[in-house]
Amino acid sequence: MAKLLYFISEDWFFCSHFLERAKAAQRAGYAVTVLTRVGRHGESLRAAGFQLIALQMDRSSTNPLRELGVLHQVWRAYRAVRPELVHQIAFKPILYGTLVARMLGLKNVVNAPVGMGYVFTSGGMRGSLLRGLVRLALRALLNPRDSKVVFENEEDLAHCVASGSARVADAQLIPGAGVDTDAFQPGLPDDGPAIVVLGARMLRDKGVGEFVEAAQLLRARGVAVRCVLVGASDPANPSSINAAQLAAWHAEGAVEYWGHQQDMASVLRRCHIACLPSYREGLPKFLIEAMACGLPMVSTDVPGCRQLVVPHETGLLVPAQDAQALALAIETLACDAQLRKRMGARARELALRRYANGHIVQQTLQLYAMLRKPSPAA
Repeated sequence: MAKLLYFISEDWFFCSHFLERAKAAQRAGYAVTVLTRVGRHGESLRAAGFQLIALQMDRSSTNPLRELGVLHQVWRAYRAVRPELVHQIAFKPILYGTLVARMLGLKNVVNAPVGMGYVFTSGGMRGSLLRGLVRLALRALLNPRDSKVVFENEEDLAHCVASGSARVADAQLIPGAGVDTDAFQPGLPDDGPAIVVLGARMLRDKGVGEFVEAAQLLRARGVAVRCVLVGASDPANPSSINAAQLAAWHAEGAVEYWGHQQDMASVLRRCHIACLPSYREGLPKFLIEAMACGLPMVSTDVPGCRQLVVPHETGLLVPAQDAQALALAIETLACDAQLRKRMGARARELALRRYANGHIVQQTLQLYAMLRKPSPAA
């Protein structure tokens, strides 16, 4: 039985974005190990039959001594498991995992550079320095020999190939995490004011501040709409919005803060419009889930979001960090039920055709098989 190891920073992100693929790999005959920081999902991962290795890692840390300790943990895990295939997700797993794989002579590496929005959207000298260091590291370690690099959208793929971080023959497009189109189905929301929902971690670079400002503008204009935030803060992310600020916005009344919700399918079935005014994305799962639920979308004209929103067909695109334009787009959909219905139906069609779990799982398993297949010269 071939051993497949997933290396990912957080167990919740693995469950949200890779669980279905790991289960499918297990059914296909792989023995699956997950190396991650274990939070509230440890028992469910063990119950699924995966070997779980707990990692003591802070993804926001830049302390050299602490990071050397993390690297040593990764080395011990890779040496103990000796996987035939490793799938490394996000910057630190790619960096540390690739270094360790080289040291141990492990082949068949899949690198997925997701979840690096802060690196590419942060401003100032620190952000510029961070981007420079990340680009140097990716150029050296993103696409070593016997590896493939998975991108969620065409723009990121083209950029990394053009910059020399990935070879064109090794760059693979797998559009997002997939969605269970049976669980995420259109609902029958109430006939009251349209509910527009932003579902994401509560980060500034998800456009949460602009969403609140747009809600305030709509309230001042007397537009009948309920603006809802769903998601938890992420203290490990420098862009996180703290609980006190979220509570203050809720108390003010322009937005409702519903916190983290385990059952997003039920949340989306209650809503009329999905909104994600993010500064940059890979391919946002929230919007894919909203599409499956037949919701029209308002999002920003940035990488990752514009791959999902077909302007005036499945939703509306606005410039990033523009609360005025965001408010106008939300008002357009909030005041036109027929337009919402037409766009939502088209969004559901696209979700079924492109983003259903089965499509994403099949592409991932094909990639694994391609990597493990001996080359003609072998």
